[in-house]
Amino acid sequence: MSLKGKTLFITGGSRGIGLAIALKAARDGANVAIAAKTVDPHPKLEGTIHTAAAEIERAGGKALALAVDVRDEAAVKDALDKTAATFGGLDIVVNNASAIQLTQTAATDMRRFDLMHQINARGTFMVSKYALPHLLKSANPHILMLSPPLDMQEKWFAPATAYAMAKFGMSLVVLGLAGEQRGKIAVNALWPRTTIATAAVRNLLGGDALMNMSRTPDILAEAAWSIFQKPKTFTGNFIIDDTFLASEGVTDFDQYRVNPSQPLQVDFFVPDNIPPPAGVSLKALSSS
Repeated sequence: MSLKGKTLFITGGSRGIGLAIALKAARDGANVAIAAKTVDPHPKLEGTIHTAAAEIERAGGKALALAVDVRDEAAVKDALDKTAATFGGLDIVVNNASAIQLTQTAATDMRRFDLMHQINARGTFMVSKYALPHLLKSANPHILMLSPPLDMQEKWFAPATAYAMAKFGMSLVVLGLAGEQRGKIAVNALWPRTTIATAAVRNLLGGDALMNMSRTPDILAEAAWSIFQKPKTFTGNFIIDDTFLASEGVTDFDQYRVNPSQPLQVDFFVPDNIPPPAGVSLKALSSS
């Protein structure tokens, strides 16, 4: 199984989860288009489209750095067209770009509400829409959203209604598009059981303390890679990373812990009826 020669288009891929997925594919010899906004170095965030492209090339893949705001319709369409023209087609789209603000209604500025919906729900819809003509030419096309299972419970919405609406909006695209393209394109969602050690976790959610209670982005890269090996009939699935990897034969999940001496923090939106795989503990590991 390999992604050698396959072409991926990844939004928000200049760092974190998107970059991890890109590098996993690059090690197989894949072509990867990084579509993200960060062209120049950011004072608080590591990585640009150019540093990501350089890492992909070093890992053994071919890279295309594309400055894209997923809110810009013309830019999205042009980026997808350029990717297909550069590499001779398009096989996989990863809708990873996302905006987050965990505030209750009264404290949520409408500009931030608009931003989250424009990037998360609308951006996912639009990237998928303009990717369709290219993907339909692929032998085994996939669209993957980094979005949660549609577990419609008050507890997920009450703490941050605007963000939950926008994030679940990405998953609604999965639900609809999987049915619409059934038999033609695989459309699935992938979500982490635990928080993932990314810049968003450090800067917006919990600093270094939460980083130490997280798993690395590699667990999502491994899960995404395995999803892309599936036939296009594998579609409409809302996947939790460790549950899926366990079904694929993975047994060592401690390799993904940032700090084994710390317990793991369960992420938002993980349904109560999807427990960790058998033998997998979220507790701190014994120092002995």
